Amino acid sequence: MKSYIEERAMDIAKYIVENNATVRQTAKKFGISKSTVHKDVTERLTQINPSLAQKARKVLDVNKSERHIRGGLATREKYLHQQHL
Repeated sequence: MKSYIEERAMDIAKYIVENNATVRQTAKKFGISKSTVHKDVTERLTQINPSLAQKARKVLDVNKSERHIRGGLATREKYLHQQHL
């Protein structure tokens, strides 16, 4: 694996853990695709730094379990905003 990929995977995981960030937020911050973020954290990072990979994975699992709630809140906000127009 190339060194810049290893470094990117480490930076991504640190960002996710420190900011409790979602895959989408992380992808936007680093200018890469969501699938690249996911692959870096779940596959590449486990070979480089397993403990950091596990911490990042916990954050992503929590975010995944809560996404239906965030989606519902976003829809609610959308319709509340439309009623005030």
